[in-house]
Amino acid sequence: MNFWETITGSDITREWKAFDVRAAVLPADHRAAWEEIKGHVSLYSDFTGRNLTPILDGALGLLEETSSDGQSVHEVLGDDIAGFCAALAGGEGARSYRDRWREQLNRNVAKKLGRLGG
Repeated sequence: MNFWETITGSDITREWKAFDVRAAVLPADHRAAWEEIKGHVSLYSDFTGRNLTPILDGALGLLEETSSDGQSVHEVLGDDIAGFCAALAGGEGARSYRDRWREQLNRNVAKKLGRLGG
């Protein structure tokens, strides 16, 4: 990856388009699950979203494999797609971008209050 791709994110755009092409051939229930997975996993993104690429690639590969085996989405993912995504992203309690922003805000406020109080 060159500097320009790092700055513009064009490499990620290509990868997401490739995911969409792969997902387009899935059965309807698997495509719907894919859309849900993308939504839930995006909560665990870093600033650029590059950390999601291998996670989404694995999830899409699982959907592709199970659809070719004739398994339903319910058999593979169960009822809790959000829980499945949390497990993919690092387990229950994995930090989302909101958690990281909240921690940063709390640190900044604590620094400011520390300067004012001391």
